[in-house]
Amino acid sequence: MAYPAVPKLSKAPVPEEHSQTGLQIFSTCPSALEPAELYRDRIIRAAQWSERAGCAGMLVYTDNSLADPWLVSQVLIENTKFLYPLVAVQPVYMHPYSVAKMVATLAFLYQRRIYLNMVAGGFKNDLTALNDPSLHDDRYARLTEYTQIIQQLTEGLSVTLKGQFYSVTNLTLSPRVPPELRPGVLMSGSSEAGLRAARAANAVAVKYPEPPESSVPAERGPSGIRVGVVTRPQSEAAWKAALTRFPADRKGQLTRQLASKVSDSAWHHQLAEVGRQKAQVRRVYWLQPFENYQTNCPYLVGSYDDVAAELVRYIGLGHRTFILDIPSGEDELQHTAAAFQIASERAGL
Repeated sequence: MAYPAVPKLSKAPVPEEHSQTGLQIFSTCPSALEPAELYRDRIIRAAQWSERAGCAGMLVYTDNSLADPWLVSQVLIENTKFLYPLVAVQPVYMHPYSVAKMVATLAFLYQRRIYLNMVAGGFKNDLTALNDPSLHDDRYARLTEYTQIIQQLTEGLSVTLKGQFYSVTNLTLSPRVPPELRPGVLMSGSSEAGLRAARAANAVAVKYPEPPESSVPAERGPSGIRVGVVTRPQSEAAWKAALTRFPADRKGQLTRQLASKVSDSAWHHQLAEVGRQKAQVRRVYWLQPFENYQTNCPYLVGSYDDVAAELVRYIGLGHRTFILDIPSGEDELQHTAAAFQIASERAGL
């Protein structure tokens, strides 16, 4: 089979909040801090690689140890043509009005749409340092109120709410956000509480997936998965690249075991359990980078055809949004684009 040299996931960014007829692909922004001039150059290059590969947007992480995701997103906007920043938003960091104001101001200044990745939790030590002892399900209940305030403000409504967590009266937003620039919203849907919150906000419910044969179809509403990809025209070349990038690491395995013990994230325990159950055989669905604490999502590894076949199975389960891992280079994104192109065609999208 002949493969296109520079395939695209889409000719242009998807204008709708969630397209039911195509795929929406996000890459992930590098997050590890390094000298400022090197870090800025690295995130710009990753964003431009993602745009050239046809990604609609790029996820920008947030936690206590990282650069502010809104300021990082502004750098990405200023150095790309259409890429949507997918900004991780944690309620404990700012009031929902501040989030809506950021969205509105960036839309006003750059005519660029912002996506929001609504985060309920995070590292326990981060939450403790910020004096947030909230339980897992309570954090999702809070996130529901938080997200709905943001959505109503960016829709141009006057918001009055006397909620369990937030209270606002006749709150309005200026500048107004044009309908075509209103934020898309993604949210974790790995736990029951997370899925309820995502559905209440009509957000894309994103999971860290189990193997497709062990997964159930997505429930009503938009859904997606977070997954890394290493693919090449031939399987052996893909596995060579994957094992070079993610070699076995005993120290990392011990760190992952410790992280699993202290985490209350449903996805973390689900992937750890899948890793314990799977035999050490070479399959497209690969958890070694997760088990070695080298990344936090499963990977798909193999030929374009092999990875495309696995993607088609996830698409068949109802997933239309995919968040990729941090790219190792532009060539990696172009190879990934080839597999998605084949998957999209096979799925009839």
